[in-house]
Amino acid sequence: MPRLALYTFGVLKSPLADPAPLTREFQDSGEPNYRRISQHPGYLGRAEPSDGSRGTFFDLEWGAWGEFAVPTWYGKGRTAETIALAATLSLWTDLRPAFDAIYTGLHREALNRRYDWFERTGHPAYVFWWVSDGVIPTWRDGVSRLEHLHDHGSAPHAFTFHHSFAPDGTPTRIKDIGPKSDRVH
Repeated sequence: MPRLALYTFGVLKSPLADPAPLTREFQDSGEPNYRRISQHPGYLGRAEPSDGSRGTFFDLEWGAWGEFAVPTWYGKGRTAETIALAATLSLWTDLRPAFDAIYTGLHREALNRRYDWFERTGHPAYVFWWVSDGVIPTWRDGVSRLEHLHDHGSAPHAFTFHHSFAPDGTPTRIKDIGPKSDRVH
């Protein structure tokens, strides 16, 4: 059965090493959000460093998730002092559970604060695509799909909640996702 891959990427206003209160708030919200989302029905897993070590995204060993990569539009630092990004890569059973996890609870509260922490880049912040059972998406897959979404819009290859596709490539809508005129009731 196909599974849904989700890649998220955002450029932070300040480097992660910045001791400012807003940066600390963002960092402090991460672990509680991950913990809550990991308990949500439909969540299958996310990219985590395989050896449990600490470091920057670029220095870590990600195992089956591959080498860490960023979109071409990321122009900030890559060192511990200058890195200014947030990225996730996860697997889900379907769109509805992902939507429910992302747009409720602690994560919803964090989304309401996103413009306090993230730059408005004009690029998409997330992308979905379907993978075959047993396939682990890589960071490079996520970057490629996000860039494709930016360049070509939603398609079965790379899509958003609002313009989504079923595993067979047909357009799909689920209740409360998509433009109001297109919603299934």
